[in-house]
Amino acid sequence: MDYRRLGRTGLLVSAMGIGAGGPSRLGQRDSLRSEAESVALVLQGLDAGVNFIDTAEAYDTEEIIGKAVAQRDRGQIIISSKKRLRNKNISREQLRSGLEDSLRRLRTDYIDVYHLHGMRPEQYEYYANEIVPEMQTLQQQGLIRFIGVTEHWNDDLRHSMLQRALADELFDVIMVGFNLLNQGARDAVLRLALEKDIGVLIMFAVRRALSQPDKLKATLQALIESGELDAGDIDLEHPLAFLLEDGAAFSIPDAAYRFCLAEAGAHVILSGTGNPAHLEANLRSFAAPPMPAEHVARLKQIFGRAWSVTGQ
Repeated sequence: MDYRRLGRTGLLVSAMGIGAGGPSRLGQRDSLRSEAESVALVLQGLDAGVNFIDTAEAYDTEEIIGKAVAQRDRGQIIISSKKRLRNKNISREQLRSGLEDSLRRLRTDYIDVYHLHGMRPEQYEYYANEIVPEMQTLQQQGLIRFIGVTEHWNDDLRHSMLQRALADELFDVIMVGFNLLNQGARDAVLRLALEKDIGVLIMFAVRRALSQPDKLKATLQALIESGELDAGDIDLEHPLAFLLEDGAAFSIPDAAYRFCLAEAGAHVILSGTGNPAHLEANLRSFAAPPMPAEHVARLKQIFGRAWSVTGQ
């Protein structure tokens, strides 16, 4: 496992992070796994060298994370969690009570990175002025080590909220949507985050379009129709097949993770699953050598203008 310094936090984090949200939520979303099986899945990742876990109040997986972490050395594990933001702005009291509830579920007395979850651009001014000061108080009290924010990418494809956050330098860590189909965050977010030494978590490295061939074809067709992708650059019948040539990648999701791993300024790439075999495959991707430089360059060329899709 590759370990990286998470920006100015100084935390040494695994390049792969266990994502406890997404379409699986450790197998809990559709009750595919028992609680014990989901706990075992987290332990499987930890024992393989992953030391970063991302969860949230909204995911209903904090208790599972807490039960897993209780069986290992808490001091060696980086926990990231988030306070859900609703359409009506939350108060300082709601932030504090939400954090206290998360601490109880996680069975810990501090959270390493605590985020405002899914902030929209129109919410930024309120949270920056009214809620971040309370987060700083909680940080001073030792309940939070570092302050983070995650974007609501589906409603903010140009990353405007994160651009404001980076300019203000209020947050130690940010979570941004980025994948090989939509690389807009490179210029909009990642370069400035690297310059300012802000920790970066990558979400949505693999979306449905990168694991479901029919969804990929439809997504590429939409990009062609919008003028964001040149039809001559892609074979719709065998899209992205070049990534699998000569054994360079063993699957499109494998290539997708390794593409993000190679991105300057990206520290942790979140990977979620509810399946032990799928977790093993993901671990294999993070242990693989870098993607061939020519493949990375070709993906940048093909999707360099794409911004309107997330791949979901």
